Amino acid sequence: MGGRGRADRSRAGQGDESADVHTSMMAPAAARCIGTFPDPARVFAVRILLWHGYLLGGTGSNVYSRALAREWSRAGHDVTVLCQEPHPELYDIGSAAVVRPELGTRLPTFVLDDYEGLEAVLLQEMPWDERHRYVEANVRAIRGLGPADLLFANHLLLGGPVGAASGLPFRVKAHGSELEYSMRGRPELIDWARESLAGAEAVFVGSEHIRAVVDEVMGRIERVVEVPPGVDVDLFHPRSRAEALAGLLEEARRDPPNPGNLNDRIPDEGNAERLEAFLADERPTVVFVGKLIENKGVQVLFEALRGLDARALIVGFGDYREELEAIAPPETLFTGALEHRHLRYLVPLADVSVVPSIFPEAFGMVAAEAAAAGVPPVVARHSGLAEVAAGIEREYPPEYGDLAGFENGDAADLESKLRRVLALSAAERRALGEAARRAVVEHWSWTAVARRLIAPVEG
Repeated sequence: MGGRGRADRSRAGQGDESADVHTSMMAPAAARCIGTFPDPARVFAVRILLWHGYLLGGTGSNVYSRALAREWSRAGHDVTVLCQEPHPELYDIGSAAVVRPELGTRLPTFVLDDYEGLEAVLLQEMPWDERHRYVEANVRAIRGLGPADLLFANHLLLGGPVGAASGLPFRVKAHGSELEYSMRGRPELIDWARESLAGAEAVFVGSEHIRAVVDEVMGRIERVVEVPPGVDVDLFHPRSRAEALAGLLEEARRDPPNPGNLNDRIPDEGNAERLEAFLADERPTVVFVGKLIENKGVQVLFEALRGLDARALIVGFGDYREELEAIAPPETLFTGALEHRHLRYLVPLADVSVVPSIFPEAFGMVAAEAAAAGVPPVVARHSGLAEVAAGIEREYPPEYGDLAGFENGDAADLESKLRRVLALSAAERRALGEAARRAVVEHWSWTAVARRLIAPVEG
């Protein structure tokens, strides 16, 4: 891969001077018994290898992985992330080290995207011998790091096979994409996952929906534990318009050049000027953050917006962008890919956040982040999104109890909910946002989530 002869090692934000990954520090013997702590609230310092086969930027499991790395390292654990991120210094992962395994194969994925220096292929289309070579390459990198107390692996495939072959105590997180896009209806992949997960200490799911999908796709497996994803409630919090706009424009001015927007993994060229002009006044604003693929349902949002006096900010990248640009309402701005450094300021500038996915989602992370920022989310009421909506609505006053969700794919229902939210006074909408944030702080903070993932597992 790119001519590298060994795994690339670095500590994010510290450059090559810290490239020596700690391999000799081991926690005391008692601390290595991950599943047998006497008190779940008492977490010893342990050495954790966090395996994630993809990048650290963007959304979904990438955000999940870097958030865990940050929280575990902040808690005093010795953390090494194994992933294919070529630029880990761009992300806040605390003091965690990063290792980029040398693959020698293509990269198996669930949705085709561009990966720097790698050729992506759908997992189900990768030949068996190449899948096994991929697993072996990652296991070599893991073993090269020496002993560890726990391997935490993302995705049932290929996290399960990597964990099982590592020889380490391992836990696996199901993210949903592997189940829906690659495993469903493919018995050979299902059998491989079941066999691999037999030795896992735990299989984590982020919602009751994903627990049901695991049962539906794979049949019943043992030691499934529900722990929702987390939200950085310190990063996402309510901000004044002046603070949010100034912060957003400052971050946008730091963006690298992107002539012709040829690199869809970084923000669009000239975003600082475009955002400043677009947000110059205080008109009603709706924001969408996510991949620009048909399953994310942006087309449903656009249909709903045609009957409203509101503008739209569309954040993300994907192969459906050109089609969406062709059907977008007049007052719509596409920003390209943005990171949390942008979103912590951009989201509070919106009056409402919409998650209109028409395909099942493991969890509504974008909705929860918006809620943490004090921006009421409106989500399609299905799968893991419905669970987020329910949690937020429990904090809402009764008269607003139905505003967090709309019927899946129903643009008229979405239009109705948006119209009601946007018709609220500034004080009413602020109170709604405060209620939404309370739900997130109580249920979905990253600190609590990260601690639960390495706490004892019963059974």
